[in-house]
Amino acid sequence: MIRIVSFGYGHDAPPVADATYDLRRLFRNPFRDPELKNLTGLDAAVYEYVLATPGVESLAQVVTFLAVGLHDTARGGDIAIAYGCVGGRHRSVGLARRTQELIQLTHRETGIEHRDIDKPLLPPSAR
Repeated sequence: MIRIVSFGYGHDAPPVADATYDLRRLFRNPFRDPELKNLTGLDAAVYEYVLATPGVESLAQVVTFLAVGLHDTARGGDIAIAYGCVGGRHRSVGLARRTQELIQLTHRETGIEHRDIDKPLLPPSAR
């Protein structure tokens, strides 16, 4: 299985993973849009916002290639990929979802966990 985890650096230490991607500085933050702030990457508006961000699709494709390669090299062993943003509710969730969609196109088993999606929003000073 290829396991994908989204998380927030502002809540706890990153999960153990074979590859972890820090999204805090790379991509625009839906938290800054008042209409999206209280939503998550599971909501269509946030997911579309994240996917429309330049560079997101490229990263998802590269991570998919890496994850599939690691999985195949590990002789079928589980692989964990993690995406982290500040709060673990927007960017990391969106990229985790997109990566899962791409991996599923390769007919490999996937699992997804959004570790911090239900935690409270962090204050703007944490961003």
